[in-house]
Amino acid sequence: MNATPLTAPSSNRDPAHPINPAPEFARLRAEKPVMQVQRQFPDGQLLTTWLITNHEYVREVLGSPHTSNSFSSGDNGTSQPGFLLSLDPPDHTRIRRMLTREFTVKRINSLRPRVEEIVTGFLDDLVAAGPPADLMQHFALPVPSLVICELLGVPYEDRADFQRRSDVLLDPTAGPDRQRENSREMNDYMTELIARHRTNPGDDILGMLIREHADNLTDEELLGIGNILLIAGHETTANTIGLGTLLLTQHPDQLAMVRDDPAVLRTAVEEILRFLSIVHSGSPRLVTEDITIGGVQIAAGELVVVSLPSANRDPEFLHDADVFDVQRAPGPHLTFGHGIHQCLGQQLARMEMSVAFPALLNRLPDLRITAPESELTFRPLGPVNGVRALPITWG
Repeated sequence: MNATPLTAPSSNRDPAHPINPAPEFARLRAEKPVMQVQRQFPDGQLLTTWLITNHEYVREVLGSPHTSNSFSSGDNGTSQPGFLLSLDPPDHTRIRRMLTREFTVKRINSLRPRVEEIVTGFLDDLVAAGPPADLMQHFALPVPSLVICELLGVPYEDRADFQRRSDVLLDPTAGPDRQRENSREMNDYMTELIARHRTNPGDDILGMLIREHADNLTDEELLGIGNILLIAGHETTANTIGLGTLLLTQHPDQLAMVRDDPAVLRTAVEEILRFLSIVHSGSPRLVTEDITIGGVQIAAGELVVVSLPSANRDPEFLHDADVFDVQRAPGPHLTFGHGIHQCLGQQLARMEMSVAFPALLNRLPDLRITAPESELTFRPLGPVNGVRALPITWG
C-alpha cells in the first residue's frame, strides 16, 4: 500500500517530459478519481473544487445537464455574451446552431484546397529563408492563424496583435489587472471589426452572422463569438502542430509512417490529438443540482474541474494508453471535450493537421529539433499546453 499522502499535482504536466500529464494523475485515477482540491483561479481566488481524473467520470461530468459553464472567476473576457465556452442553454443552443453549418464535414472538406495552398506557401517561405528556423513562428502558428482569419473575416495583418492578446488570455500568471486591460483591448478590436462588417458584410462567418441573424444577435454576442473563434481557432491547432512535430521526431519510426503512408494519416491525427491532449481541463463547471460521480455526491453550488490529459491516458479507457501508436484504432478520446460543449471546430482542426503534418515531413524529410526537450519553454500551467519556440534545422 502506498503510504505517501494523496495530493493533486502542482502542475498539469510532467516536469521531466511536459508532453505527458503529471505522473501524480495515474495514482489519482487508481485511488481517488473524484477528489476535492484547492485551485487558484486567474483573479487570485483559491477555491475548493472537485478534480475528476478518469475517463468514465470525466465523460459523465462533461455530458451532465446538471452542471453549468457560466461560472467565471475574474474579468478576462471569457464571461461575455456569445463566448460559447461560458454559455448554457438556451443561449448556447441558439448561437451554436447559427454556426454549425460553417463547421460541417462537407464545409470543411471544401476548404481543404485553400488550406493546402496556405501550408505550401508557408513551407515555401520556410525553405527559401533556410535553416535554422523556429517552427512555431514560421509554420505552426501562421497556418491556423491565416485559416481562421479568412474564415472569420479578420485581416491577417492583425495576427500579431491577436496572438499577443490570446497569449495573455491563456497566461495564468498575467494577473487580474493585466487580464482586464487585455480584455478591453480584445473587445475594442472586435467591436471595430464588427462595425466594419455591419457596414459591408462579406462571405466570412462574421458577415454570414450579420446577414442572416442580425435581428437575433446583439453586438455583444457577436463580439463574444468573434473572440472565442479567433482564439480557439488558432491557439489549439498551432500548439498541436508544434508539439505533434516534437512528438513525431521523438518516435522516428512513427514519423516515417506519417510521412510515407497516407493510409495511416487518419489514425495518426487521432493518436496525436489523444496523446497530447493539449487542453488541460476546459471550463470549470458549477454544479446546479446534486449529482453523484463515482459514488461521490457533489452538491449543488460546488465546482468541478476535469483533467482531459489524465482521462485520455486512463488504462481503463485504452490499453497501453501511455504508449504513442499512430496505427492505433481511434477510441472516443476527450481532447475536444464531450457533450454540448464539444469543440465546434474539431473537424477543421483535424483537416488542418492532416494537411500540415505530411506536407511538412515530406518537404523537410530530414527535419530535426535542435534543442533538447529540457531546454524548450512549455506552458504547463495555463489552459493550453504548448511551446514558446521550437528550433529546427534540415539539410
